[in-house]
Amino acid sequence: VQLVESGGGLVQPGGSLRLSCVASGFTFSSYTMGWYRQAPGNQRELVGTISRLGITNYADSVKGRFTISRDNAKNTVYLQMNSLRPEDTAVYHCKFVWGREYWGQGTQVTVSS
Repeated sequence: VQLVESGGGLVQPGGSLRLSCVASGFTFSSYTMGWYRQAPGNQRELVGTISRLGITNYADSVKGRFTISRDNAKNTVYLQMNSLRPEDTAVYHCKFVWGREYWGQGTQVTVSS
């Protein structure tokens, strides 16, 4: 089982980024996928989830700005981030649960002018 995130980087406030998480080693289409983030000195927090049927849920802090989607043919889950703020700076991870939690290594997002 492997989860590999990509797409992070440095962006100015108000900008956008799209993160990707490519999954392998399991039946991706059967599982809810989650995006989480961890800022320095903070606990890891939920950004949002997408069910196997495409139903999404978001943390209040990102509602209306972030969108999670999935492409089951590509075994990939996406996190589209718009109107980025400095407080969105964090390492972003994808996760799923299959008996236990599986995490990707994360991708750094830095929002700064």
